[in-house]
Amino acid sequence: MEKICNDLQAEHEELDNLVAGLDPEQWALSTPFLTWCIKDEIRHLAYFDDRAALAATDPEGFNKHLEEAISDFAAFEKHLEQVGRDLSPDQLMDWWRTRRGIMLDALQKCGPKDRLPWYGPPMGALSFATARLMETWAHGQDVFDTLGIRRTPTNRLRHIAHLGVKTFGWTYINRGLEVPPNPVRVELSAPSGDLWTWGPEDAQNRITGPAEDFCLVVVQRRHVDDTALEVKGENARDWMLKAQCFAGPPVNGPAPGQRAV
Repeated sequence: MEKICNDLQAEHEELDNLVAGLDPEQWALSTPFLTWCIKDEIRHLAYFDDRAALAATDPEGFNKHLEEAISDFAAFEKHLEQVGRDLSPDQLMDWWRTRRGIMLDALQKCGPKDRLPWYGPPMGALSFATARLMETWAHGQDVFDTLGIRRTPTNRLRHIAHLGVKTFGWTYINRGLEVPPNPVRVELSAPSGDLWTWGPEDAQNRITGPAEDFCLVVVQRRHVDDTALEVKGENARDWMLKAQCFAGPPVNGPAPGQRAV
């Protein structure tokens, strides 16, 4: 838990450092994600870090919140559209910093397999923290893209790449499809120069290339054709066209060229 919490904190701080100095006009810039502006991206992260802090410190309180959300989902969606919108950038940053700090403190006291409630089935604390890191990185990418800044990849990407591989089956189940029986070998070059691998060495379906590109595809921030990934095999190609490592209803990533850099 110490490793994932340190990496999650570093991911928070990288994005915090990027947005803390933005002027009001920049906070209102439209991002490539849905119809959101930069403020919407940070509002979203702040709210769900707030809910994660509640889940980690007061599971009963979170379950009560979840029951209320499920009982009137339309009202919950409307709440998500408005929460934090009336805050100034400084107030929004204070909220985000306070609640993510509480979340991290609580997660560091958990065992990796301790179960925490969330919006789907309860999650192990390690997976819970990994999901928060993935979401922070993905929405952070929207902000970096909006500002036209190329961020330097780090070995924190291993958490996201592992999540991407582990959600291979989920990608299909979530779409009501059968999971392909043929395994896929994934070989990714890490920012450190190491090689990260998953799957059988003799698999006919293979994905090789930069870890950053693989992560961008599985969080649906790039189309596979706009990356340096080499994809061999029908199953591997199909997976990269559908890959979704985050919870929620099935959605499609960007079209070729739509978010190319």
